Amino acid sequence: MDVLNKEMTGKKDRPIRVVQFGEGNFLRAFVDYMIDIANEQGKFDGDIVLVKPIEFGSLDNFHRQDCQYTVSLRGVVDGEAKVLNRQVTSVADAVDAYSEYEKYIGLSGLESLRFVVSNTTEAGIVFDPADQFDAMPPRTFPGKLTQFLYHRFEIFQGDPSKGLVMLPVELIDDNGIMLKKCVMQLIDTWELGDDFKAWVEEACVFTSTLVDRIVTGYPRENIEEEWKKLGYEDRILVTGEPFALWVIESDRDISRELPLPEAGLPVIFTDNQKPYKQRKVRILNGAHTSFVLASYLCGNDIVKESMDDPDIRDFMVKTIFEEVIPTLTLPEEELKSFAEAVIARFNNPYVKHALLSISLNSVSKWRARCLPSLLGYVERFHRLPARLTFSLAALMAFYHGTEIRDKALIGHRDGEEYAILDDAAVLEFFRDHCEKDTEGFVKAFLGREDFFGQDLNQVEGLTQAVTGYLGDIKANGMRAALCRIS
Repeated sequence: MDVLNKEMTGKKDRPIRVVQFGEGNFLRAFVDYMIDIANEQGKFDGDIVLVKPIEFGSLDNFHRQDCQYTVSLRGVVDGEAKVLNRQVTSVADAVDAYSEYEKYIGLSGLESLRFVVSNTTEAGIVFDPADQFDAMPPRTFPGKLTQFLYHRFEIFQGDPSKGLVMLPVELIDDNGIMLKKCVMQLIDTWELGDDFKAWVEEACVFTSTLVDRIVTGYPRENIEEEWKKLGYEDRILVTGEPFALWVIESDRDISRELPLPEAGLPVIFTDNQKPYKQRKVRILNGAHTSFVLASYLCGNDIVKESMDDPDIRDFMVKTIFEEVIPTLTLPEEELKSFAEAVIARFNNPYVKHALLSISLNSVSKWRARCLPSLLGYVERFHRLPARLTFSLAALMAFYHGTEIRDKALIGHRDGEEYAILDDAAVLEFFRDHCEKDTEGFVKAFLGREDFFGQDLNQVEGLTQAVTGYLGDIKANGMRAALCRIS
């Protein structure tokens, strides 16, 4: 079988406009995929060079395929389950920052270069005062970027037109602000001078971004079958869902330089991404956290099963539309459209998202994702939202266990064990309190300010409501209790 390469894809040579720190699945199925479409539409005309920013790993498969690869999106589109395959041709090369340092650092001198994309994990954007400017390359990503920018500053003698736009997609709040802070600290630590510092401040742009797409990666288990369907071998094939959203926050307008929306792509340029982050956290993540524990105790194991369960689906839909959306600030129709997309994503037959995986650290997740909606609902309507309140009781029922083994609290469903994973303090609390009287258990849990940032017993009626729901679950089972409020 032939190996995918640039002769097969008909790749065109374009100027290098993007250097990308990270060659992983997400960036290739998200950023590089979007730029490929913008190139095809005649809106961008630029190629990407991937930089492997860590010492381990190999780029052999990239070079073997001329950096050409397939993105296979699988999910529900217009009400039908579909597979959408695309050969991505936007990547021109892949470089190892360690073994090919001179080639890598030479990219900083490209006239055409304008954008730096990164995904170096949540731990990648950190300031390390021990990092070394003269290292080839520095150890941390901010160190690499600072050195890269300094080389560009020197090559072009501080030309303000040669500044770069940073587009980090690491999953931390205000990723661009944090990255810039690290760079500025390193400039001071390394004594790189006021002129360079001013150039970074004035000529460069650090955007903060919010990204959303489930990328399921390389289909290793059935790869031979995938190759047969495609008609060629592709060892860097990446799979994901059709849904995507990229929100780019910047204090300078870069939309004309990166006209992805004009190519029909789901990219939003804004000076404030917080409402979009709030929408994602409260609707998408909040929906997960509000129903998955109840769904698991009702006998389901994955999200798709939950959506096929009428009781769980009804609970989830009413939670989103009746209790979460009324607390948000974006236009209602925009929120409802996003919610419909979320429901379609939950229905994706190609994604087997395990409920137990989502259950990890549910106490802190409930605080971040559901508590703001509950409090916002109380503030607006002066009553408790029934389903969000029930979700707190469902969490307590799920966390029922008296034994901690291998750093997991052991719960039971239909006589079978399951592992509850959370911080040690959370697991120890439930181990020590779950078999006490229901009201005392609820008061103790809601009163843990270290869990919730406040004493939730002070929310009018919450203690009594959670006590009632938890008592119903204990007496009659999760499904019967859930159906009484949905």
